[in-house]
Amino acid sequence: MLPLDCGAVFDLAHGEEFLRSLPPRPAVVLIEPRADLASARPLLLRTADLRRRLGRLLGPPDPASKRVNLREYAGGVRFRLTGSSFEQAFVHWQHARALWPGGYRQRLGLRPPALVKMNLATEYPRAYVTRRIAAGGFYFGPFATRRAADVFLGPFLDLFRIRRCQIKIRRDPAFPGCIYSEMKMCLAPCFAGCMADEYAAEVGRVVEFLGTGGVSLLQELARQREAASSELDFERAAALHRRMEKVDAVRLGIPELVRRLDALNAVVLERAAQADAVAVFAVRAGRIADPFLLQFTALASQPRSVEEILRGVLEPVASVSQAAGGKADPRRGPTELVGDGGTAAEREDHLALLARWFYGRPREGEIFYPETRPEGWPYRRILRACSRLLAPRDPPATP
Repeated sequence: MLPLDCGAVFDLAHGEEFLRSLPPRPAVVLIEPRADLASARPLLLRTADLRRRLGRLLGPPDPASKRVNLREYAGGVRFRLTGSSFEQAFVHWQHARALWPGGYRQRLGLRPPALVKMNLATEYPRAYVTRRIAAGGFYFGPFATRRAADVFLGPFLDLFRIRRCQIKIRRDPAFPGCIYSEMKMCLAPCFAGCMADEYAAEVGRVVEFLGTGGVSLLQELARQREAASSELDFERAAALHRRMEKVDAVRLGIPELVRRLDALNAVVLERAAQADAVAVFAVRAGRIADPFLLQFTALASQPRSVEEILRGVLEPVASVSQAAGGKADPRRGPTELVGDGGTAAEREDHLALLARWFYGRPREGEIFYPETRPEGWPYRRILRACSRLLAPRDPPATP
């Protein structure tokens, strides 16, 4: 956990001097109650201007104003300067979770993002939208909203023949089935329309599609189209070509951040609070690590290059991505989603913070993913992004 590494005791007699000593910069701040207020609890907040915010809370009260004043409450202040909204949200979440383990989500307005889940723990899995992570499932996301996940899920399911119903499968031949089975869009395990291994093979195709971003199905259809063309079956080849266009439409609708969660590895670059520095947040299987600081002024005298330093930080993440890129057993869920020393709730929180930043506008900072090429991480692009982040910011336009 990133500590609140700055602070001081608040004394009413020297309040003005204390406020003048605070930097006018973004920060996460904890206002601690006086020792004689036994039942009082600390106040955690984040602000874009530490001096101005605490000046309003701890400065002399205005009798004509109804604004809350904490001069008689505060006994000390601890804070951490932050260089970006992403870092600020991450630090704020860490300390809110430690202060209020049972209610921090409500206090922060933090809601787990929408995911598409293949529930592989059941005999006949189906895909549906959820916000919860549990063992025994294959997850794909995060999406910006539940509506966005639903918009993806409908056309995606049209490409396969897995069930969409929520009933308990009993394999009863007398069962009438549903409209999807009548339209040949479902293998109909409900009335024993398929064998168990047949359905498992179709689930495997679904999982492979999600794991490869649709490339697996495109390759499969391309092979079938080539075979149909070589056999001069041009009608079938045309039908397969139209099906490939539908697959492409589904693939193009997948946001850049959305992928199978156990392969959601990335690096988020943000301007750090320190001068001439970039904060590197490594994301491993959807979990955000504490930032690694690239201080370029200090690195200029180091014998190692910046790329070499980045390799030491990111290569372990790349190895996770390569391991997840292999073919998994479609009947087993990726257990690492709740492993690595973190809980499922923590993973949901990290995904919520990542999705809130990624889909937010305007978005500060940049994000990169390990590539499938032998080079792995795009180090040159990462270094160019660091240069952009450290470039002087344009001053605000005056009216």
